[in-house]
Amino acid sequence: MAVLVDGSLWVHQLRKSGDPEHRRRVHDLLESGQAAWCPPVRLELWRGVTNDAERKALRHYESLLPDYGISEPVWERAIRLADRGRAAGITAPLADLLIFACAREHRLELAHDDSHFVVRRVPRRRARVPRGPRRRHVRPGVLAGAYRF
Repeated sequence: MAVLVDGSLWVHQLRKSGDPEHRRRVHDLLESGQAAWCPPVRLELWRGVTNDAERKALRHYESLLPDYGISEPVWERAIRLADRGRAAGITAPLADLLIFACAREHRLELAHDDSHFVVRRVPRRRARVPRGPRRRHVRPGVLAGAYRF
């Protein structure tokens, strides 16, 4: 089974000063061919690059790792998760919502070292949350008028 590795673990792998236990965990996932990522994780990592060695490692990982996309079903799951979390008083970071939804939608285990990964505390169900895309008829020009500066 593939494991979606969150940026909170990748940073340990990329940095020499990373926690040895976390580095070993990511190394084992890489060696076994189980490590995977998704666009929000890649973006988090590229945003934090500090040197050429890290750039080289990320380019190498990009050529090796499965990259699970943020498809429409992933977006819908993240939206439902955000809605349920907000109703429960939890506001999760956007990247965490997308990463968690991506793991669930693609049936992946999620590996992280993120103490604020609050989406795990979001209640599983909320009765009034609709499933799937909502279709609404919007008259031409209605949205354009809403964004006047």
